[in-house]
Amino acid sequence: MAYTLANLQDDIRNYTEVDDSVLNTGILNTIIKNAENKIYREADSDDNRFYATSNLAAGSRYVTIPSDLRFIRYVQLTDSSGNQTFLEKKDTSYMASFYSTPGTGSGIPKYYANWDANYWVVSPTPNSTNLITLAYTKQPESITTTTGVTPPSTNGTYTSNKYQDLLLYGCLVEAYGYLKGPVDMLQYYEGSFNRALQSYAIEQQGRRRRDEWQDGAIRTPLKSESPS
Repeated sequence: MAYTLANLQDDIRNYTEVDDSVLNTGILNTIIKNAENKIYREADSDDNRFYATSNLAAGSRYVTIPSDLRFIRYVQLTDSSGNQTFLEKKDTSYMASFYSTPGTGSGIPKYYANWDANYWVVSPTPNSTNLITLAYTKQPESITTTTGVTPPSTNGTYTSNKYQDLLLYGCLVEAYGYLKGPVDMLQYYEGSFNRALQSYAIEQQGRRRRDEWQDGAIRTPLKSESPS
């Protein structure tokens, strides 16, 4: 069964045997957000892969970072002739030295770097208008803010709909930490969460990104039996 926010809140209270006089809505929402963030930091999922396009104007080397960006996966540039290339990621120190080198400051961009929290930068500085496609991982929606909101969802999130055990165990770890509950219960749910997280990461970053025709079907090797 997919989780709605109300279902998840009820289950956290039921599993911890604590009512809403202690685990009120505000506290539970913080617990849920902390669990979600822990999951998203450990493994990215395909539903959080996003693409944005923009035009690089001639003479402008700074590009505004999307407000929901967590990290860039790659940057593709289409020049005025329609040629497509991938920009190479560099450090900001390299970009600074690149701009200080005579004769390298203007042209078709070849490199990009994260400049600060609000901008990333390309070099050389564009000498014409170029289309860029930014592939990035975005900040996921939280079930605490999506339930009942249109858009983006009226039925929870990708995680709450498909990986209920992972989300619940993550919330219970946070809840028992908040309640200063029994150590054995905290350890039990930490173990359950880590196992669920491992299988989630294997699926998201492994199986979902394989192709049987190219990579072959996943096979479990048979154990060889030693002669008796």
